[in-house]
Amino acid sequence: MTSSSTIGKKRKRDSEASSSEITLKISKQDEGELGPVLASFPAIQPPKNTPFKCYYRRGDAETDLPFASQSTLVAGETDTVEFESNMESQNSSAGCSYLIGIYDKKTKTTTLRPAPLQLMTRQVKAMKNLAPMAVSMDERMKLRNALGETFGTKKAKAAIRAHERNRVDVDAMKGVTAHLQDRIQENTSSLPSKEETEAKANEHRLIPPFNQDAARPEDVYALKDLIPDNEYNAILVSALKDAGTEKERLAILPWSRSDWISAHLRLVFAAPKPKNSTLKLLFYISTMMAFKNASRKLNDRKALERHLRNVPSVIIDGLISRFTETARDSSDSRLTPQHENRLLAYMFALCLRVDDYATDIKAIASDLSMTPTNVEALFKSLGCKVTTLSEQQLRGLGLPDSSGKKKHAQLKVPLEFPAPRVKRGKR
Repeated sequence: MTSSSTIGKKRKRDSEASSSEITLKISKQDEGELGPVLASFPAIQPPKNTPFKCYYRRGDAETDLPFASQSTLVAGETDTVEFESNMESQNSSAGCSYLIGIYDKKTKTTTLRPAPLQLMTRQVKAMKNLAPMAVSMDERMKLRNALGETFGTKKAKAAIRAHERNRVDVDAMKGVTAHLQDRIQENTSSLPSKEETEAKANEHRLIPPFNQDAARPEDVYALKDLIPDNEYNAILVSALKDAGTEKERLAILPWSRSDWISAHLRLVFAAPKPKNSTLKLLFYISTMMAFKNASRKLNDRKALERHLRNVPSVIIDGLISRFTETARDSSDSRLTPQHENRLLAYMFALCLRVDDYATDIKAIASDLSMTPTNVEALFKSLGCKVTTLSEQQLRGLGLPDSSGKKKHAQLKVPLEFPAPRVKRGKR
């Protein structure tokens, strides 16, 4: 009996509830007028009797918009805390609309009104004018190390202990600062000056003697320093001038497999009167190319003379004395890598003189079977700048426009040598 009566009462209440209907309606109040606000308090909840006011944000009083879409601010305060909506309120409600419903029990009607969402922040009045305490780097490190010692792994703890062992105590160093400065000054007083260092570096450069204060490129490397007078006077160019064809002229040269020399011979003999000085330079450059390729024949005089055909003995002796060295326990001459670079530096200085101080790097590299990068580095050691020539420069040198795309080594003044490379230590 009890269970059946309970079920009957429940069904009666359900039927009564289902028979009662709730009416929903939209508020007839003007949407632009002040209305309810949906406030969210993420942290401290204010007392229920806390008064709040709604304000327009400065410069944003747009009364034509509905109240829920207007840029408003809600603020209130208690004796100890201030509450204010932040600027993120509108962003947080973007794409959403909120409705607040008020239920009237008598009419069983729920009136809905759009309401803006306000995210509230709080500020304790007692802490409002307090500036945050500045934390030094040492304090940060101490706190960080304390966390690492408590929650860190074994590896992290070992790193913290190692850092503590290697840390320098600045306070302990104050007493020895003056002593260290005196010792540094005493030990560095004997070091050479910048000018003395540069002068010493210039003495050991594998390049011809140069005039640092030259005002013109032609005054940087004197001809007598590139070719001794006795060797220059020993060069005879009459056979070259008497040759009828280019093939016959190349056959007279010690090294006939140079496209750079062939091109310059054609330019010399294209002029109404060939210049003896240019022919002598081309002959000497050809001799140096042949000498470079005869490194294995340096100690066989007859084989060396056959390789350096038509070259006077005084030139051969001069090349051997200036660009080779002899070991202490031997009388054999050797063309070491250092002496080979010195030979190339002298050769390139002569090429610059022939080319009016703008030499095609790729052409020289091809003749010597070297990489353009290595040839470029040697030209830079002479004080050259590697550039492409302008149309005006090409016309001044008598070169075709196609040469403008090629890299040329230009000797410029004031003379500047590349800075020495500083080797970085391995970490």
